[in-house]
Amino acid sequence: MAMWIQAQQLQGEALHQMQALYGQHFPIEVRHYLAQWIENQPWDSVELDNPAEEAKAKRLLDNLVAELQRKAQLQSGEDGFLLKIKLGHYANQLKSTYDRCPLELVRCIKHILHSEQRLVQEATNASSGSEGQTMDSLSQRHQQINQAFEELRLATQETENELRKLQHSQEYFIIQYQENLRIQAQLSSLSSLPPAERTQRETTLQSKRTTVEAWLAREASTLQKYRLDLSAQHQKTLGLLRKQQTLILDEELIQWKRRQQLAGNGGPHEGGLDVLQSWCEKLADLIWQNRQQIRRCEHLTQQLPLPGPMEELLSKLNSDITDIISALVTSTFIIEKQPPQVLKTQTKFAATVRLLVGGKLNVHMNPPQVKAVIVSEQQAKALLKNESTHSESSGEILNNNCVMEYHQTTGTLSAHFRNMSLKRIKRSDRRGAESVTEEKFTVLFESQFSVAGNELVFHVKTLSLPVVVIVHGSQDNNATATVLWDNAFAEPGRVPFVVPDKVLWPQLCEALDMKYKAEMHSGRGLSEDNLVFLAQKAFTSSSSNPEDYHNMTMSWAQFNRESLPGRNFTFWQWFDGVVELMKKHLKPHWNDGAILGFVNKQQAQDMLMSKPNGTFLLRFSDSEIGGITIAWVAENPNKPGERLVWNLLPYTTKDFSIRSLADRISDLNHLLFLYPDRPKDEVFAKYYTPPLCMYQGYFSLHQSITLFPKFTTPNPEPSGGTPTFMDQTASPSVTHPSNFGVYPSMNDTMLDADGDFDLEDTMDVARHVEELLRRPMANQWSSQQS
Repeated sequence: MAMWIQAQQLQGEALHQMQALYGQHFPIEVRHYLAQWIENQPWDSVELDNPAEEAKAKRLLDNLVAELQRKAQLQSGEDGFLLKIKLGHYANQLKSTYDRCPLELVRCIKHILHSEQRLVQEATNASSGSEGQTMDSLSQRHQQINQAFEELRLATQETENELRKLQHSQEYFIIQYQENLRIQAQLSSLSSLPPAERTQRETTLQSKRTTVEAWLAREASTLQKYRLDLSAQHQKTLGLLRKQQTLILDEELIQWKRRQQLAGNGGPHEGGLDVLQSWCEKLADLIWQNRQQIRRCEHLTQQLPLPGPMEELLSKLNSDITDIISALVTSTFIIEKQPPQVLKTQTKFAATVRLLVGGKLNVHMNPPQVKAVIVSEQQAKALLKNESTHSESSGEILNNNCVMEYHQTTGTLSAHFRNMSLKRIKRSDRRGAESVTEEKFTVLFESQFSVAGNELVFHVKTLSLPVVVIVHGSQDNNATATVLWDNAFAEPGRVPFVVPDKVLWPQLCEALDMKYKAEMHSGRGLSEDNLVFLAQKAFTSSSSNPEDYHNMTMSWAQFNRESLPGRNFTFWQWFDGVVELMKKHLKPHWNDGAILGFVNKQQAQDMLMSKPNGTFLLRFSDSEIGGITIAWVAENPNKPGERLVWNLLPYTTKDFSIRSLADRISDLNHLLFLYPDRPKDEVFAKYYTPPLCMYQGYFSLHQSITLFPKFTTPNPEPSGGTPTFMDQTASPSVTHPSNFGVYPSMNDTMLDADGDFDLEDTMDVARHVEELLRRPMANQWSSQQS
């Protein structure tokens, strides 16, 4: 209800725009009397393009109708009688209007709420500015655009007034011209009169004709000046229209498209399309008004030809105004919802295209059909250079035709492709080391429609963001790298699909941080220390000074074509493995600050050696994609009094699919404090799997499964040998030293040759226990009790 209170305080044009949101489709009285209820409903949770959401929308409709009926029943007394009747009527009206299309109700209310929020925000920003506070750049641009629209409105109204004056003057001129012709006819008929009468009448008519002809000569000159002045005014208005259109299409719309592209990398979801549509519709309205005025000027000129350049001037004006409206229409045919940029064959996908001026030009009166085809990078270049007049295809898309629908509640004209599928793809010859996951395609959407009774016919096309076509999920990682690089570093107006071969390291850091934060769904992205770690890995450097990397560049080959030194994977493959692991299994722990992650083995050793025994940290594996390991400090079982840092073999998605990280840490009793000094239960206890107990004759066993060997003295070292860390020593044997009595006795089969633990046996134990947990154990329980 807070928003509705603010919306009622709007003034001037903002109030008019708010009131225009309501009508028969959704009465403003419903918004007023159910304000708080409406604002509390989960309208945004409904996916409008998903037919499966219709049931959810139907429940919202039914609840709205029920709430209206309840509100109506609460009205009493003489004053409440009419309101009771009115609310009941609205309940029936909404039920009959949206019962067969409940998603349209949700679309309508979402549009209303978002528009109200925008209007309130703009009014708040404007108010802050009037009080001397500095408005942000977005508000300043919006104010500039709105001021320009007001100037255009006044200019268009002025030319309309001048055109009417011209029309009235011309009509009077024609009347006087006809009068002059009548006088001439009268003079011609005087020959039949007697000489005396003829002379008298002739003198009078000649005097009158002289006066009229003099007036006609002066008025013709005046009319010509009016026409030239009006043409000059139209020329000035067209200049203002071009400037405004350039600001909206070449700046605001391009910025929206750029935000949409960055959203593919996890940037903020692109918003403001409804605002853009309102601007484009205002442009279309003003352009059309001026075009009609120019056409009327042409008609007046044809009706009364006068000497001078008017015909050429009007022809030029008509051509210019047609170019302006053509540019507006073709530029506002946009992709509202992009197809997936990693596109797998034989997989369903969706997309939405929208014509921002469709409602204003009444295109929906003869709904156009939109066709989608997939084209290669070379074909896209040819299309943009107008070297290709027909749309060649590089593959076959099923369900690639869709009719544009007009949604009256929101005033949008769009085509929703819900069930497209790429049946096949035709690849081009690859260059050099380029792989199939570096080849870019694009989905071309095209349509044709006419306006003003076929007076103007438009053939519109728009290209999707680059897509990489894959045939198997194993290609997804490399395809995502191509998409991320393109989205991050593409320049506006580029030739398809040119991107720089190398970029500055800080630019890449920004892209990686954006991707990471998006996948974690939190504000905790990559810190400066994390980025230094990544730079060390990317450039095989040991410098810990961030400044050392600011002017370094990273090439595409370094990013995802060449393997890291000593590894069989690229920098991106390692980073993407981390992202996938965190996204699927460890997101809460990262957001809690429990995972340091971007720490190498030597750094972990330096950090832990100054901490008490049992202190541990979690870091990403250097040697395995999508792995995380636990490093901790403890006594050397081979040399009492000596402390070592130990590292487990990395856990992967496979391990966490069996048992969670929190439960695994709970199992390892020797882990006491999460670095630097947080008790582990304080950090992880809320994620532990709760113990189960006996229920209806079944017994579920929950115990702390110790999957970790205890420490003992390893094989004797050569005399004078220097102690080493666990990942460097031979595997120790296992006994029961008193200081580690919590560990069970077992053979050291879980340590690898370098001293890290082999988790295959660990997972076998876990699987065995999980199998036991699923078995009925009533008989075993009874025998133990006896």
